[in-house]
Amino acid sequence: RGGGGLGLSCGLTESSQPKGRLCFLWCSLSVCVFCSPIIRRKPFSDNTFCVCETDRVLVRVQDFTPEKADQLIWLRARVHTSRAKGKQCFLVLRQQQFNVQALVAVGDRASKQMVKFAANITKESIVDVEAFVRKVEQKIESCSQQDVELHIERIFVVSQAEARLPLQLEDAVRPDGEGEEEGRATVNQDTKLDNRVIDLRTTTSQAIFRLQSGVCMLFRDTLTKKGFVEIQTPKIISAASEGGANVFTVSYFKTSAYLAQSPQLYKQMCICADFDKVFCVGPVFRAEDSNTHRHLTEFVGLDIEMAFSYHYHEVIDSITDTMVQIFKGLRDNFQTEIQMVNKQFPSEPFKFLEPTLRLEYTEGLAMLHEAGVEMGDEEDLSTPNEKLLGRLVKEKYDTDFYVLDKYPLAVRPFYTMPDPNNPKYSNSYDMFMRGEEILSGAQRVHDAQLLTDRAIHHQIDLEKIKAYIDSFRYGAPPHGGGGIGLERVCMLYLGLHNIRQTSMFPRDPKRLTP
Repeated sequence: RGGGGLGLSCGLTESSQPKGRLCFLWCSLSVCVFCSPIIRRKPFSDNTFCVCETDRVLVRVQDFTPEKADQLIWLRARVHTSRAKGKQCFLVLRQQQFNVQALVAVGDRASKQMVKFAANITKESIVDVEAFVRKVEQKIESCSQQDVELHIERIFVVSQAEARLPLQLEDAVRPDGEGEEEGRATVNQDTKLDNRVIDLRTTTSQAIFRLQSGVCMLFRDTLTKKGFVEIQTPKIISAASEGGANVFTVSYFKTSAYLAQSPQLYKQMCICADFDKVFCVGPVFRAEDSNTHRHLTEFVGLDIEMAFSYHYHEVIDSITDTMVQIFKGLRDNFQTEIQMVNKQFPSEPFKFLEPTLRLEYTEGLAMLHEAGVEMGDEEDLSTPNEKLLGRLVKEKYDTDFYVLDKYPLAVRPFYTMPDPNNPKYSNSYDMFMRGEEILSGAQRVHDAQLLTDRAIHHQIDLEKIKAYIDSFRYGAPPHGGGGIGLERVCMLYLGLHNIRQTSMFPRDPKRLTP
């Protein structure tokens, strides 16, 4: 009573409680059942207030090492599991992807009732504990902190979880097929996504999205060092940025607008405005009714555009080097996360070459023909043929990452530069990881008249892209770029089999919540 930032009452009157610190409900069990902060407010000069904080320091689970042995610490964590055994109770306390074993045992500081209380704390409840860090003689294989355990002196429930959870975390992280003979429960993908907040607490999900954050960080850092400028582009636009019908139409006052399929047109306009090298990170929308393992209706695009001096391969070199720096950064700095994901979803380590392997489309086509695939010279790769080519490339060159250059012009967007030596092909390229496309890019048309002709050929309303075409009438440097799908990069780097695992709150033709 008297100020619940934690929302729980200690049951004492406010006048009897000490000011400015946490007030605990004590009993003879040497355990606090609930806690509630007494808030003392200090006014600033502008009549706003701050909350006084305790001088207690909370230690992170990942920092529990043998060097902290015999130290008395405070920890806030979730109760992952609890198990009573005679006169003691074993808890596993979890913070994000790290966990540690804790022990409450009958003794000078704990009674049987305290052990019983600890054992009855519901899973996923948040607790504060005061405990000694103790070394263990035998490694605790089931925890991330294997060399120490906590001996609890006091325990406080900060936020109590409901007893019935929509899914059990230990079931959600069980590898496919494991425990089937024992009849252990499994959790299907829809159940996980319907209860995404719980599923995101698993060690696997925590590792996936921390690695995904690392991809964005490495992407930004690498390009910034190369002299690129980060930009932000509109997501509500007047015309389909990629052409075609796969766009979401939205009401825009007295007219209609579209959700951007890519930042393509605006990246190019920035190049025309002499920004020289730009990149952006943001949402991309595709109204494709594709219920596959790798398609989303909304995903995060990592987009690059740059002017080049003499040849569009300068753009390819810059993008492939950026990808290689990302792969190196993940390999060197995210091994803990990679190993955590591999426990549930085993996969081969991702392989790449320096410099990156580059094949022309006709070379890839020849490899497929040799493998017995029948397809035309100007036909786009189907998903099965992409995967087959990826396997053939891996067998021949021992790499999971490569570039396919010189795509047929007929299968590329209107702003793609035709190959000056063969008008059936184009100065465009895709990049692949483990046999699946993660980037599509090209040299762009920078001549206003040719761009107009190409737009007419693709039956695009010129009036709706007038500002875009006009930006090339006042001098535009040769340039190119590409768009990368963040979720695909993470999925394929980790060897996962469904893009919904790498989308925090995925959107597909059948899912609009949560």
